[in-house]
Amino acid sequence: MITLSDDFTRRILNSFGEDGRLWLQSLPSILEELTTTWDVKLMPPFSEMAFNYVAPAIRSGGSDVVLKVGVPRKELVTEIAALKAFNGNGAVALYQADPEMGALLLERLRPGTPLFNVDDDDFATKAACEVIRQLQISSFDHDVFPTVGEWFRGFQRLRDEFNGETGPFPNHLVDEAEVISRDLLASMETPVLLHGDLHHWNILSSEREPWLAIDPKGVIGESEFETGAWIRNPFPNILELPNPSIMIARRIDQFSNELGLNRERIYGWAFAQAVLSAYWSFEEKDEDWENWLAVAEMIKNSMGN
Repeated sequence: MITLSDDFTRRILNSFGEDGRLWLQSLPSILEELTTTWDVKLMPPFSEMAFNYVAPAIRSGGSDVVLKVGVPRKELVTEIAALKAFNGNGAVALYQADPEMGALLLERLRPGTPLFNVDDDDFATKAACEVIRQLQISSFDHDVFPTVGEWFRGFQRLRDEFNGETGPFPNHLVDEAEVISRDLLASMETPVLLHGDLHHWNILSSEREPWLAIDPKGVIGESEFETGAWIRNPFPNILELPNPSIMIARRIDQFSNELGLNRERIYGWAFAQAVLSAYWSFEEKDEDWENWLAVAEMIKNSMGN
């Protein structure tokens, strides 16, 4: 028997519907099969789980690993492909994978402290810069991964949802995000393979490297795009910070200076992603979706600092 929190169960059902319900029912048997196939002893899961069951495990030889299992979907297929492409450079190592079962056996990062726990934002952003520098690669199978352009089709879904209007989403934010993202997509150069969700909980301390990324989405885009997740996070904690717009402006400058990226494009991607995140959250029936709009406003305000 396994015990799942009500929050975890609700997220799975809200996000995956009937597929999620069936997956939750079959999860005990899935775990039993995987532990046998991969010859691992499973420990109780980590307390913080969002959309996947994630638990430490021990291999027969005694080494620590992590078992991650989710509702089989394209996102897990691209995560597996991204981890194979990164090959441990800047990211957690992948030992085994079964895309059809939505399962990954991963390196366990020790001590595994997320950058969310680092109070010095300049230091944390510098660490994120180093991870970004290691991660991006230009040689990969383009057919496996979505592009950032495909992600931004979310705005068309928003318009379709509300008969060409923006519904509960402020017109001025959606209109501006659509224009900015369209311009950025049209002028994007040199696509690389990106993590796609490189925020404060997805970079952990490690013995192998000071910091390594986990949970990549795997998406094709330009380097400036990668900074957006960091700029708009940690969510929703960023809303409670003093002078967040000043902090955001400082982050944008730091990414530009340390990675040699275009400051205006960093800002544009960060703003457009925050508005798009609001709609993604809305689609997933997440009550926090309006808070993403507040973050988008803060990013917009940061350009005056």
